[in-house]
Amino acid sequence: MIDLSGILAAHDHELMAIRRHLHAEPEASGKEFLTTELIVERLSVEGLRPHVLGTGTGVVCDLPLDPAIDLDPATVPVVALRADIDALAMDDRTGAAYRSRVDGLAHACGHDVHTAALIGAALTLLEVRQNSPQAAIVRLIFEPAEETVPGGAVDVIAEGWLEHVGSVYGAHCDPKLDVGRLGLRTGALTSAADQFELTITGPGGHTARPRETVDLVRWAARIADRLWDDVQARLGTPVTLVFGAVHGGAAANVIPSTTTLRGSFRTADRATWAEGEATVRKALSELLVDSDIGPAPLWDLDYGRGLPPVVNDPATTDLVRRVVSRQLGPEAVADTPQSVGGDSFAWYTELVPGTYVRLGTHDPASDADRRDLHSATFDVDERAITIAAGVLAGCALAALTP
Repeated sequence: MIDLSGILAAHDHELMAIRRHLHAEPEASGKEFLTTELIVERLSVEGLRPHVLGTGTGVVCDLPLDPAIDLDPATVPVVALRADIDALAMDDRTGAAYRSRVDGLAHACGHDVHTAALIGAALTLLEVRQNSPQAAIVRLIFEPAEETVPGGAVDVIAEGWLEHVGSVYGAHCDPKLDVGRLGLRTGALTSAADQFELTITGPGGHTARPRETVDLVRWAARIADRLWDDVQARLGTPVTLVFGAVHGGAAANVIPSTTTLRGSFRTADRATWAEGEATVRKALSELLVDSDIGPAPLWDLDYGRGLPPVVNDPATTDLVRRVVSRQLGPEAVADTPQSVGGDSFAWYTELVPGTYVRLGTHDPASDADRRDLHSATFDVDERAITIAAGVLAGCALAALTP
């Protein structure tokens, strides 16, 4: 196995600078234009030919491991490495010098780390090929709009970028793990996740006379309180159904005529996922009937089919385990539980064998709380950047080694 430590150390400061720049200038899903430009410029400097997706953001770039040959991906082995590049719609309250300068947007999920790490993996592989060329391609996927449903992976796949790929690898920040440790799990790593918007309507009215109209706020509270339990009881398996937004009305003395509730449905079980939408609709039809709180509202459900679980392939997961053990020691490998969260990496593992790795980002010397992903104060120990870069590059090389 090639020792990558020296190469990674030489790029450490640049990768940290890239990450901090991205952290300070986050971009919303589907609007990652400056991030895309940065990726294209950095890869082009190295003589690569990055391709911007037809959506206008996101980059795919083939890195041939033999610089002297114009390789055809249809005739040589291809391995894909993936990072996501978008930010979250939330404020950054870290107080760091590189905190977000864009109100309402923050890299609180670590996609800035993922992007910098994949650039680092590319720079590492470019140096490796000088002394150890081989007829193979590493496909770099910088995926946009991961935080949306169904995610930018569907655009990557629709353009044919998973064709000829033998296996795919990626890493995601995990603040529950100390830096230097990586979480692995064979089989389902994440959960299936759907999103939906429920609109309830009524005639509106005066808050002094709620019985003379449809009290939408009370109905919204009833739905938010009972729908999860009702759906779970019908399915007979554990699910997570949570509302993240409820909007209705603008005045204290006016009962609104329209109220919307936006939520997500999540399950670790693929078969349950297939029944999710029908079960939610059935539960709503039985919940939204005339009752002790008055006449029932009219309702409309816009249900967005989301993501299947990420399923880590046994063979590629064993490969990652070997790579991590050789680079960082066997103690660096940690078992990780299945998450209730979803990730569009699932669309890749639906089509080709692959493994998604949990990347430890917590400073073990810090007394600070382990702030979860999507926290306004989420930050990372930046040593995780070169660790991820090394693991990604190492996985590509190991997967392509005869």
